[in-house]
Amino acid sequence: MKKFTLMLAGLGIAVSAVPMTAAMAAPHPAPAFQAWQSINGRQANLEARINQGVRSGALSRSEAARLRSEFASLNRLEAQYRRSRPGLTLAERRDLDRRFDALSARIRIEKHDRNDHRGPGRRW
Repeated sequence: MKKFTLMLAGLGIAVSAVPMTAAMAAPHPAPAFQAWQSINGRQANLEARINQGVRSGALSRSEAARLRSEFASLNRLEAQYRRSRPGLTLAERRDLDRRFDALSARIRIEKHDRNDHRGPGRRW
């Protein structure tokens, strides 16, 4: 009887440990507002969002041109920061992150502002 009780207790411990190890083995992705993305990744993502907005009709060509102009100026600023003497500093990286966040917000607003959208009955 003692062996059976010890075996049952051991089995209970093993069964309760399996979900914990599974949870630790498969980390959950961080929410979008917390996930860090490299500058190159952000640039690729923003360019893809602008292109997708033009293809879907959510962005007019003039809106896309204005957003691409802002995007190009951010790329020039990044290149300038990288050329500076110590290279890309933490403060400059934070500045770029803030500017990329603002551009991302402008892309989202322009894509969802419902002007220049292709609607039913509208022909372009």
